[in-house]
Amino acid sequence: MKKILFVCLGNICRSPMAEFVMKDMVKKAGREDEFYIASAATSAEEIGNPVYPPVAKLLASHGIECHGKTARRLTNADYAEFDLIIGMDQSNMRNMRLFFDDTEGKLKRLMDYTDTPKDVADPWYTRDFGETWRDINEGCRALLETL
Repeated sequence: MKKILFVCLGNICRSPMAEFVMKDMVKKAGREDEFYIASAATSAEEIGNPVYPPVAKLLASHGIECHGKTARRLTNADYAEFDLIIGMDQSNMRNMRLFFDDTEGKLKRLMDYTDTPKDVADPWYTRDFGETWRDINEGCRALLETL
């Protein structure tokens, strides 16, 4: 089983969006038994909070539920537990390296799996949830094709 952890700053926007989009893609591909997918934050500021309402609404509009998901922070144990730890932007990548010495090459940036490597913009700041949705879908699709 391939274990994937998506990571962003607060674990209320991008990483839970990626978690649930990827779970949906895996389910639709009939590959649910092959994957364990979760998400986490690099910061502690949103711990215990639910998915940001505009993100939950956007997911629901695409038939994807995220009920019960609350933000959690990365732990040192995550490196041993997960096969891939995927950040949304360069800042996440720097912050993840504070938690892990990436000796096994597990830390990746989501959009690096695509033909257009870039950061996934944080909709908390940009307010452009549609752009984030498109990037995460493209990144997750490319990741699934790689796996």
